[in-house]
Amino acid sequence: MPGRFLRVVRPFARFMPEVKPPARKIGFGEKIFWTGIVLIIYLVMSEVPLYGIPGAREATDPLRYLRVIFASNRGTLMELGIGPIVTAGLILQLMAGSGMISVDMSKSEDRALFTSASKLFSIVMILFNASAYLYGGAYGSIDFNAAVIIFLQLIAATMVLMLLDELVQKGWGIGSGISLFIVAGVAQKIWWDCFAPIPGSVTGAEDGYYYGALIAFFQAIWDGKSVLNWFHRPGRNPPPDMLGFIATVAVFLLVTYIEGIRVELPIAHARFRGYRGRYPVKLLYVSNVPVILASALFANIYLFSQIIWNKFNRDNANFWLNLIGKYSEASGTPEPVSGLAYFVIPPRNLTAVMNDPVRAGVYAVLMIAFCAMFASVWIQVGGLSPRTVAKQLMDAGMQIPGFRRSYGAIESVLERYIPTVTILGGLVVGAVAAFADFLGAFGTGMGILLTIGIMWQYYQLLAQERILDMYPVVGRVLGGR
Repeated sequence: MPGRFLRVVRPFARFMPEVKPPARKIGFGEKIFWTGIVLIIYLVMSEVPLYGIPGAREATDPLRYLRVIFASNRGTLMELGIGPIVTAGLILQLMAGSGMISVDMSKSEDRALFTSASKLFSIVMILFNASAYLYGGAYGSIDFNAAVIIFLQLIAATMVLMLLDELVQKGWGIGSGISLFIVAGVAQKIWWDCFAPIPGSVTGAEDGYYYGALIAFFQAIWDGKSVLNWFHRPGRNPPPDMLGFIATVAVFLLVTYIEGIRVELPIAHARFRGYRGRYPVKLLYVSNVPVILASALFANIYLFSQIIWNKFNRDNANFWLNLIGKYSEASGTPEPVSGLAYFVIPPRNLTAVMNDPVRAGVYAVLMIAFCAMFASVWIQVGGLSPRTVAKQLMDAGMQIPGFRRSYGAIESVLERYIPTVTILGGLVVGAVAAFADFLGAFGTGMGILLTIGIMWQYYQLLAQERILDMYPVVGRVLGGR
């Protein structure tokens, strides 16, 4: 019988919007087609401006560096992006993993109710986030009628995004819609920073060159500038430069290398003695979950500090509210100058780091510490602890050669590696994300980490789908697919 939480959700389940799973086998080519359609719809929605706020896209975006993890775009239908959906899903996963809510994923009824609960909570978060944006003055002073129209647009667009994600996950497409949107946003940002053909007169670039780093690089060479000006572009908010491009390439290579670091534990089947294999414990054991959680936490701190400042502390006279975030409008848009909000947003280039090393140091410590903490928490709530893995191996009939076949023996071996690797992996992803931001990497360090992890998963999924499409018997052997 479902737990109390799921029983409360059950009456609402019938009213949740739903994408039906395919009633027939979907071929590899058709899955690629639907995945492409979903991606196109997302990209179009990312460019359609919200009705009722003219000029919003041209205004300086205070959340521009946080949008990469939310796959959002200022002033468009994708203003909220996947933020409400991801936040709702992570909170429910943490509650389920910690035992705060009772759910048995081996039962189809519990799985269906948990999916409905995720949708319901996502809708609640959509309503909350849309209200917070309007209440916090994200679009300046607007009248009530315009606020209602914008509110309805934000809700409708994010609901569509939720259904697009479900369409992909239900078997019509490949992988996850959320992952697809993140990769698309990061790739778009990197491409734009490299090749954007926007003149300096429009972007405000102090060197007068085009916005795109590679175009400006060749312009500087053509004009006979010094080597320093080839790679570095000055300014208070400098446009992308070659240092950022080099940092982006270096981070891609570094994270790709880190993805392959692992400890492989020998395993053997208890009944079939000839069957041997290895259980890999990767350095990034919990993947990019720590950096997602840390980034979401920092983004929410920044967002709510801005709302509090805008509504209750615009004169920066309240000492206690200044500890949360003190803002200045000297540049035309509110920017944090002290308080917690100031330290959860990193300096985005070497010049800014050298001008304010304290801010850079505090941000790096916070990012690395929270990533390590969230990594440690996630192995417990995400079903990745040594005890859970030992049970999975035992249930599959496996054992570790040289040890007697028991839960305790397998767990004791796993305890030597998993906790240490988990903390170390959290420290590594936190450090890479922080220092990539300090070097001005395109798409931000968090975005690059997420993109590489997602691309690796998609590579494996595409290879698997291709094999199953070519050899259907393999699917029947592996699980009746």
